[in-house]
Amino acid sequence: MASESSQSTGGETTDLALKILVAGGFGVGKTTLVGAVSEIRPLRTEEQLSQVGRRVDDTGGVDEKTTTTVAMDFGRITIRSGLSLYLFGTPGQDRFWFLWDELSQGALGAVVLADTRRLVDCFPAVDYFEHRRIPFVVAVNCFSGARTYGAHEVSRALDLERGTPVVLCDARDRDSGKEVLVRLVEYAGRMHTARLLDSVG
Repeated sequence: MASESSQSTGGETTDLALKILVAGGFGVGKTTLVGAVSEIRPLRTEEQLSQVGRRVDDTGGVDEKTTTTVAMDFGRITIRSGLSLYLFGTPGQDRFWFLWDELSQGALGAVVLADTRRLVDCFPAVDYFEHRRIPFVVAVNCFSGARTYGAHEVSRALDLERGTPVVLCDARDRDSGKEVLVRLVEYAGRMHTARLLDSVG
């Protein structure tokens, strides 16, 4: 678990910064989530979608989307005093996946955003984190007009490993996004503790 910490003069740890990835398919709301929760002006690497890009990227269901992330989004949020999260939003298209390995180094865990209208789009992200044993939660971004599914239904549809959290959220809402991140930190903490105990058992 990678983190940065600073200490007070008394030797007590005062600050802890953890790296979190925000992943998922094209147009699922990754940039929106990072922007909604970040307490700093988020760094964005977006470009306008060209006609050539529209032929490459499946914009079905997100026809109103006009830009796309080409490198990453970056933001920061303080969860509580002494605990901050650095958020790295990954690009969703396959052609940018070479960036994922670099971005995932040292990450505590990941949020996989899902859109029930295009659920298949988050399978690659789920597979990526499962194969690398990076703890993650699936956050279902509840788009207006989309059919509502329960967490258990989404978990079964994605064939998630037992215990992987699924939460419903609104990526535009700061409090909703923060709750997703709190769930991830709690889950990742339990997973890392369990693995540590297994390694010394």
